[in-house]
Amino acid sequence: MTAPIALTCGEPAGIGAEIAPLARKALPDLPFFWIGDPRHLAPGTAYQVITSPAEALAVPPHLLPVLAHDFDGPATPGLARAEHARDVIAVIARAVDLVTRGEAGAICTLPIHKKALKDGAGFGFPGHTEYLAHLAGDVPVVMMLASDTLRVVPATIHVALSEVPRLLTADLLEEVIRLTHAGLIRDFGIAAPRIAVAGLNPHAGEGGAMGTEELTLIAPLVTRLRTEGLNLRGPLSADTMFHARARETFDAAICMYHDQALIPIKTLAFDEGVNVTLGLPFIRTSPDHGTGFDIAGKGIARPDSTVAALAMAARMVAARDK
Repeated sequence: MTAPIALTCGEPAGIGAEIAPLARKALPDLPFFWIGDPRHLAPGTAYQVITSPAEALAVPPHLLPVLAHDFDGPATPGLARAEHARDVIAVIARAVDLVTRGEAGAICTLPIHKKALKDGAGFGFPGHTEYLAHLAGDVPVVMMLASDTLRVVPATIHVALSEVPRLLTADLLEEVIRLTHAGLIRDFGIAAPRIAVAGLNPHAGEGGAMGTEELTLIAPLVTRLRTEGLNLRGPLSADTMFHARARETFDAAICMYHDQALIPIKTLAFDEGVNVTLGLPFIRTSPDHGTGFDIAGKGIARPDSTVAALAMAARMVAARDK
């Protein structure tokens, strides 16, 4: 990699500041730097302040490269402070600026606390994904949860289950499928992606006996996109899509709602799952967990998902370079 990965600090009161130095120890040869206030790092963290991302490439592997961003005051583990909100947001924007200018090769974001950002800075986005899409020019994006075992994309995400049938339109599902197909090619180096599409209802509707969305919406769309050359299968019964033999037949699964996608990947790869935003002009990954307020500062946070997110970002950089 010619440009290091930018690792944003996320919520200062969470486990991000503990995980960053652990990730450095786990990946001493992967070039990345942490953007945040050094005062928020776990006590005893060995770090070196840098003034530009390029300097991270020369930092010894036992030190965490830190691009300092001053916050208003120290952090208390487990207790979010409203005065930190604007700087948490500013760090994300700074990372986007660096990757857009080519000074960073990708972005990996540590978890934020959305309520703290809303209360402290009037943050008007549901989360990282939507804010990054806005900074990139309000581009359409989808959320993929990925691991070496499984990749899933929910068509609808953080909405009530009762709202899913109304929100699940042919236009939305087509956009999700197309962005996933393009992302598998560009970011994962899969020349001819195989995509499985789940049904919405039990047994994929069972011919209309348990719902008609498969007959009226999902199947016609899958058929039309297959005539364009996309390798799609579905609508499939979600309860038989994720066993080992079934997973061998596809590169990613499109699911109709949040839990349909996240339950299988969190069952199969709870500690190694990575949140990937497809559709951005730059690469963005994130660990698939929250701020961990309940364990922050206790020294028991595990870096596995952040390690996986950084490693996946590096692989995605290589795929785009090809």
